Amino acid sequence: MISLIVHAVLGAAVVYWIVAANRTVFAKPAQGPMFSPLEYVYYAIGIASIGLGWYFNIRFVNEYAHGPNHNPIWGPGSWSEYIRLMFTNPAASSASQDYTIINVVLLPLFTIADGHRRGLRRPWLYFVSSLFTSCAFAYAFYFATIVRQHRHAKAA
Repeated sequence: MISLIVHAVLGAAVVYWIVAANRTVFAKPAQGPMFSPLEYVYYAIGIASIGLGWYFNIRFVNEYAHGPNHNPIWGPGSWSEYIRLMFTNPAASSASQDYTIINVVLLPLFTIADGHRRGLRRPWLYFVSSLFTSCAFAYAFYFATIVRQHRHAKAA
């Protein structure tokens, strides 16, 4: 369970780092409300994905980790077992390879290339956030950032 707490703290820290690195983007736009309806939708989807992921991750740790001193890197209830279980049958393997490619290849390529074009500072942090939150949260957070940036540009 300690590994889950560490993940939560690291996830919050990375999200804070993204916001702190891009204060002007996350400031309240000159016109309109603090958040647009579309930003609310993206944040709701991202937060829901974290909730669902945590539900299953807590179940995984509770069902597979043995004893208070289990190793979060290898052995029962660890990352290595989690990854092994992702590929336990062809259906799970199909979904897992798709998720892995989206999260580990497309998310960093897209956010880094697009983020640099948009002038975002440290866009690679969106990928890092996905390691501690969820892939869906990282994309939703990035899309909300784009909407916020667009609102600032429109108000200027």
